[in-house]
Amino acid sequence: MGFESILFPTGEPQTEIFAQPEFFVDLNLDQVVDAITAEEPDYSLKPFFYASSCNLETVCYRQEIFRDLAAPALFEALKKFAGKMVIVRRYITMVGQLHFRYHREGWFLEACAVYCDAVSELTQQLSRVEIQSQGLLDFQRWLEDYSNSMRFTELARETADLKSDLSAVEYCLWIRGNWVSVRRMAAEIDYGTVVENTFEKFKRGAVKNYLTNFSFNGGMNHIEARILEGVAKLYPEIFAGLDRFYSKHGLFEEPILQKFDREVQFYIACWEYIAPLKQAGLSFCYPEVSRTNKESFASGSFDLALAKKCTSEGVPVVCNDFAFHGVERIFVVSGPNQGGKTTFARMIGQLHFLASLGMPVPGEYAGLFLPDRIFTHYEREEQVGNLRGKLQDDLMRIHDILAQASPDSLIVLNEIFTSTTLQDAVFLSQKVIQKVTSLDSLCVCVTFIAGLSTLNEKTVSMVSTVVPDNPAERTFKILRRPADGLAYALSIAEKYHLTYAELKERIRS
Repeated sequence: MGFESILFPTGEPQTEIFAQPEFFVDLNLDQVVDAITAEEPDYSLKPFFYASSCNLETVCYRQEIFRDLAAPALFEALKKFAGKMVIVRRYITMVGQLHFRYHREGWFLEACAVYCDAVSELTQQLSRVEIQSQGLLDFQRWLEDYSNSMRFTELARETADLKSDLSAVEYCLWIRGNWVSVRRMAAEIDYGTVVENTFEKFKRGAVKNYLTNFSFNGGMNHIEARILEGVAKLYPEIFAGLDRFYSKHGLFEEPILQKFDREVQFYIACWEYIAPLKQAGLSFCYPEVSRTNKESFASGSFDLALAKKCTSEGVPVVCNDFAFHGVERIFVVSGPNQGGKTTFARMIGQLHFLASLGMPVPGEYAGLFLPDRIFTHYEREEQVGNLRGKLQDDLMRIHDILAQASPDSLIVLNEIFTSTTLQDAVFLSQKVIQKVTSLDSLCVCVTFIAGLSTLNEKTVSMVSTVVPDNPAERTFKILRRPADGLAYALSIAEKYHLTYAELKERIRS
């Protein structure tokens, strides 16, 4: 029985991080994770998303499971199992809150019955579907062994026998004034059947249903509890068996199965988040991942958080491509404001992080490097309490990033040094890019300083574009091309007839 986890291969350290990573807000990953985990808050899934992995084996292990769960039959089988386990937990919680002995023991028996049914049904369903992933194959073998084990078969048999015995209990209530007595059923007539048979002849076609559905909760008042105690005295052997069952099977849930139930929600929640986006025509893929090849690339990709918002509002989603070739490590993204530069940088950060979780990523195809850490620098409001100006704060934050980053890190810089003069911004930005170059880290730098794109052989120019006939309209497409700093200005000048030639002609006239 070699199965341990559906998230980690056997032997892989299993860690949970309960603090949200610093870069989450900058990359809008907090919005993504909040939306993914919103439907199942009881499972506490966020720590699974906070703990990314740079372990290639773990990422591939999860990708295989995601591929298997794309099959509707397997997905629905696991969803159904999870639904029954929710009922089991609900019943167990209720058992801990009930006061009357047989009431508590009765609901405990119901929890065991649902649990046994969930295990048996999942075992059968997994045997009928095709499974390719190592993780689910290991779990299937473990589940078959567990469902055939003496511990489970004994629980299932005793649960079924006891429920059968209790279903055969029949009794009568004799109510006289304030007195209620309980006795065994004798030769009493079932008047419910008599009434139904009497009025059967008056039934003609479909009729309005006047039956009332009473609200149900697990409560029992003291009168009902005393009646139940009386019934127990009439059937002492059956209720003694219920006592023994409650004492014997107090911890009936298998810990590994409980762990599986929680961990598989990671995959289910991700697929349920992705499904509407795929239905809207957006592509997702399983990226080729590497710990050595830094030539990351993606085609037809997009910002996941923005795509969720756009599809819900019926707005088209703009997709972009990127690729590092050879020694290239740094994208320098320039162009007009509000042209999608920040979204592009955020997209690249999201892709690398989602890939490290083993998730399908936005795009038609992709190959991504698995970074050991992700660092981001986005503009923040000045904090009066720290007695630092914006430039000083920027310098300290970037210094901390560069001090911690390694050659395997990903750094996303968005509009750095905007609070100082152009001359100082150019000088400082060049120093930062040179440091990133010497580290050999992957980097995306959104900047108004187009000259950074030609600083060395590791920098690549990416430019946000506008509609040629209307420079005020953005395409939100980021293209790989030289940044001359003139194209956008020239487009506007042509639109408003303010080119050098046109101005010179006007002066003459």
